[in-house]
Amino acid sequence: MLNSLQTPFALIGRVLIALLFIPAGFGKIAGFAGAAGYIASKGVPFPEICAAIAIAVELGLGLLLLVGFQTRWAALGIALFTLVITFIFHNYWGVPADQVMMQQQAFFKNIAVVGGLLTIAAWGAGRWSVDGQTKG
Repeated sequence: MLNSLQTPFALIGRVLIALLFIPAGFGKIAGFAGAAGYIASKGVPFPEICAAIAIAVELGLGLLLLVGFQTRWAALGIALFTLVITFIFHNYWGVPADQVMMQQQAFFKNIAVVGGLLTIAAWGAGRWSVDGQTKG
């Protein structure tokens, strides 16, 4: 039973994870100054460059993940990006007490997303993907 669901589950999983990143990338384009300002507020140097990198990862690699093209590399790139930004933007150990629970929840949600992305990097996109179609 589960083997027959492997192909649709791989597609659904890719789509759901991509939907976390693609709208965020578009949002950063639409509100570039605000995104750069938020990045700067966390003490990150070169916030405009970092915002552009975030757009490239979220939108560019997110779209690759969505269609399943170069999926393992796209998933690995997004995983690395997510891991790095999680420690910067959700440092629950360094926020006021009233923010700890929210930031801790966001931190571990992101860590779980990294886990999902690493699973995609390990197993690939599945048959219903550009990668799956080009393998024959």
